[in-house]
Amino acid sequence: MIPLYRPGRSVVHRAPAGLKLVVLAISALLLSLIPQTAASIAVVLLLVCALYLVAGFRVRVIGTELWRIRWLVVVLGAALAVFFSPLVAWVSTGRVIALLLLASLLTLTTRMAALLETLHRVLRPMRRLGVDADAVAMTLSLTITMIPVVAGFADHVRDAQRARGVRLGVRAAVPLLVRALRHADDVSDALVARGLG
Repeated sequence: MIPLYRPGRSVVHRAPAGLKLVVLAISALLLSLIPQTAASIAVVLLLVCALYLVAGFRVRVIGTELWRIRWLVVVLGAALAVFFSPLVAWVSTGRVIALLLLASLLTLTTRMAALLETLHRVLRPMRRLGVDADAVAMTLSLTITMIPVVAGFADHVRDAQRARGVRLGVRAAVPLLVRALRHADDVSDALVARGLG
């Protein structure tokens, strides 16, 4: 598994994974209820950034996280500004940024094993309804870890095409898809070899 977790001794790091998941869920609900004013979203974003500082991360980490979601922010903000208004674009995009930063803070300060154990504990009572908690936890674990893997594949494909002087375009999706499918086959073979397939 590719670790997203960054070790630390802050209050945020020491908080239980279940509590952090509950806070994330409540924050998502509260973000949808806050007034639609430019100032309220600015305050929310400042509070989220302050949480990063409380967790012991530098401003550079916030910048890195924002850089990762830059295209989502640009596309969403531009579409909302064109079809609605700049205020709606700022408010809605700010909500999405705040929620994504909070989710990122959760993964940066919580070990994947703790998150999966919490999820497993929550799903355990649903076994009576036929829900396989182990399968759900493993599926989520594989999904989360595949995101940086596919991002790495995309970087390699882009670098290889630039080195060959090939213009980037839709064709870049083909080698990326091939690498992702090969990786999926390898993961599948590994799971079957361990009796999990």
